[in-house]
Amino acid sequence: MRCLWLICIFLGVVLVQVKCGNPHGVVLEDDDFAEFEEFDEDEESEEPVRETETGQAATEGEKESEDAEFEDEDEEEVQVESEEDEFEYFEDEEEFENFDKDKGSASKTKGGEKLPDLQMAKVPLHLRTNWDSFYLEMLMLAGLGVYFLNFLAGKTKNSRLATAWLSAHKDLLENNFAIVGDDGTGKEPTQGVLMKESENVYALWCSGRTCVEGMLVELKLLKRQDLVNVLLRLFKPASDQIIMHVTMEEKKMDKFVFCVAQKKAAARLHKDMYDLSQFTEKKSVEKYELPGSYQLLSESGEASSAMLDKKLCQVLTKFEGIVEYIHISDQFAGPKSQDDTQPTKPPDAKPTLVFCFSVGSKGKSSPMDMEALKPLLQLVFYCVDKVSRFQLSKEARSKAEKKRQKVEEQFMKAAHGQRQEAAQQRREEKIRADKERLMNEEDPEKARKLEERENRRDMKKRQPKMKMMKV
Repeated sequence: MRCLWLICIFLGVVLVQVKCGNPHGVVLEDDDFAEFEEFDEDEESEEPVRETETGQAATEGEKESEDAEFEDEDEEEVQVESEEDEFEYFEDEEEFENFDKDKGSASKTKGGEKLPDLQMAKVPLHLRTNWDSFYLEMLMLAGLGVYFLNFLAGKTKNSRLATAWLSAHKDLLENNFAIVGDDGTGKEPTQGVLMKESENVYALWCSGRTCVEGMLVELKLLKRQDLVNVLLRLFKPASDQIIMHVTMEEKKMDKFVFCVAQKKAAARLHKDMYDLSQFTEKKSVEKYELPGSYQLLSESGEASSAMLDKKLCQVLTKFEGIVEYIHISDQFAGPKSQDDTQPTKPPDAKPTLVFCFSVGSKGKSSPMDMEALKPLLQLVFYCVDKVSRFQLSKEARSKAEKKRQKVEEQFMKAAHGQRQEAAQQRREEKIRADKERLMNEEDPEKARKLEERENRRDMKKRQPKMKMMKV
């Protein structure tokens, strides 16, 4: 019954909290809770009774003593810490070992000492921009911007130079070839197409001329679109190059190998090119009245005298810094193979004329420099006509044929040596396999027969061969 009254009291308190402030304007009278006040008075008037473990009622004095004990325990549990006790652990000096007591504002403690207040560090705002922390990113973006601008400028200049060369030489090419600038993509030949192989390499194919299969013009310009290459050229200057490959028809050129080049280029060509390393020797150019910067690589003195006539020497002298080399050969096969193995047969060779011209000084080319190269293109056609008409003497041709036959024999010997080496290696592998089989044989009788067979074979090989007597 008592629990029921407690529940009612609890519900009343809840109703009072909900209705606090009298939101609906309800007027409460003083007699509304009179019923509960009567019950409180009855409970106060009743005398508390306590039974012991044996079932007897305890005296009022014992009850009061027990109530005092419970009150003491409750006071101990509900004891509130004072403000001084709450911050007592701040007095531990070991807790703040490196804290400077002289800084900050002082606060009072229970011992009378003044300790500084803790201060919060000033933290910058989360979205505050500190540009000093992004200098690496800014440098990278600036570098990318410079690289992109250099790419556009270099690409545009190379395209302008290639177009200037074609426009300056197109009339002369069309007068000497039936087809100029065919890209080979369609059934019908096209005209005036300058093929772009890369941002700095352009090609032009021409065909339709007597004694000539075709001519390939390569414009190998500097890599102006590459910023790294531009910076390297500050320490190692270079120039644009125009290389012309003229392939002659079969039997329209006699058997000789000839080259006149700048000294640095001559040393490189003599080392790398197959025909120059096999057939030519270094000779002086003094008797031909050429500048000392040139070097002559020739197989036959007769061919050298025929090629280096007065007109060619005048052009070489006039364009001394532009003509890199002129290479004329009936055994042209390109550069040597970079493999360490010795080739077993001579490479495929075709009669070819190669002309290399350097444009501009230290890479400073302009469209005007391209227009000034017309005499060099005329020199190319002059050399083509001269080579097609030139004939060696019988003695010089005989020497050239013997030299070519000797080179073929060297290749044949190299191929024969490689075949012998391969056969010897196969024999050694067979002997090694037979010995392994003999060692792995478990039957002693069979192993003995195999050993006897090997011994008989070795003895037969060691016996001298008898020559048959002719009757």
